[in-house]
Amino acid sequence: MPVRPTVRFTALFALTALASTSLAACGSGSGSDPDTVKVSFKQSTDNSIKVMDTYLGDIKKQFEKANPGKKVELVPIKAPDSEYYTKLQQMLRSPKTAPDLVYEDTFLINSDITSGYLKPLDDYLADWKDWDQFIDTAKAAAKGEDGKTYGVPDGTDTRGLWFSKDVFAKAGLPADWQPKTWDEVLDAARTIKEKVPGVTPINVYTGKPAGEAATMQGFEMLLYGTGDGGADPLYDKGSKKWITAGQGFKDSLAFVETVYKEKLGPEVSDALDPNFGTKVRGELLPQGKLGIALDGSWLPQDWLEGSGHEWPEWSKELGLAAMPTQNGQAPGRVSMSGGWTWAIPAKAGNPDLAFEFVKTMQTKANAQKWYIANSGIAVREDVADDPAYVAAQPGIKFFTDLVADTHYRPAYPAYPKVSVAIQEAMEGVTTGDKSVAEAARDYDEALKEATDNQVVSK
Repeated sequence: MPVRPTVRFTALFALTALASTSLAACGSGSGSDPDTVKVSFKQSTDNSIKVMDTYLGDIKKQFEKANPGKKVELVPIKAPDSEYYTKLQQMLRSPKTAPDLVYEDTFLINSDITSGYLKPLDDYLADWKDWDQFIDTAKAAAKGEDGKTYGVPDGTDTRGLWFSKDVFAKAGLPADWQPKTWDEVLDAARTIKEKVPGVTPINVYTGKPAGEAATMQGFEMLLYGTGDGGADPLYDKGSKKWITAGQGFKDSLAFVETVYKEKLGPEVSDALDPNFGTKVRGELLPQGKLGIALDGSWLPQDWLEGSGHEWPEWSKELGLAAMPTQNGQAPGRVSMSGGWTWAIPAKAGNPDLAFEFVKTMQTKANAQKWYIANSGIAVREDVADDPAYVAAQPGIKFFTDLVADTHYRPAYPAYPKVSVAIQEAMEGVTTGDKSVAEAARDYDEALKEATDNQVVSK
């Protein structure tokens, strides 16, 4: 999650200027001290948000107390998603800079597996009783094409529509709004634009600067609602080929085009700011300056006590609605799910110690504490069944229920490149530099290049 989160692939290799920054961040590498485990994680770009820092600080204390003589060194990487991936991959390339444990987004893990950056964990997992508590879909997200498991998931997520009840009241829209089609979503945004000046009607993440957030929170929440709810619209498992831009793909681009062409969304310059997600969560929603946000289940972590953006009233001031399918076709709603995993680099100096740290993080009590702290959705059955977890925070039940109709991105090594091609198509129609037809055509060309021409038309 977050993914969060989420989540540019060309930048992973092109932003070489970031290499020196990432190398310096990890000092002399994980193997310099056999009694110290180095744990690298994504730190929020918002200085007020310390959810991960606080949680890992507590696990560090537990681990060091239970393992006298052992130390934990936390290695935060403070960067937007796309830069985080770049810095992380730079670190993983050398034993001098590789941490012992890293935080991996499930969308990138197969690419890193193929690159040989990660260590298979099957031998560790075979002796760990808690692994049986993890749900199968979460386990599958951390598997390579070789059938081995390379990460331990720390939760999943779903996505939907957040809306401001105050803005809706001013616009004359219902407080229990549950749109049935895309047109109803756009009509609500148009009503807000007309009746509530000074408010951004809707936010749909878009373009390369937003990275995977544009692909997953934006485009795929549309694309996966264009079909019949069955076949994957991005990847054909039968032929093992990627699908070129069909009508659903073009309709999804047209939705994005409409949002920005009709000025229903943020200013294009804001939308293409890589830190715009931080502004959405920290300012626009809490201040009632955004009507509708197509976003993820994790947002409340920014509003909890100690976050710096405390907003205890959010559950009274925001409404939640499922993203509808395009024309209301079955199952009537759509969601996307991803998540993050803890993985051990292939060049880690202390892999055994790293897995012991994972086991400490993933006790039932610690896992439940994390799910609640970061507004995540449990991937452990014993936590999901705990009434205390379900009642811990408003919205958990709503977003957990979306799992029944959620979709997962094609977990194949080419996916990050495909994602960038989607972002480029979105950016073209967002800025008005390309028509839907032109953006779709350019996507097809980029798709062929990204997948070695392993494509099929539908």
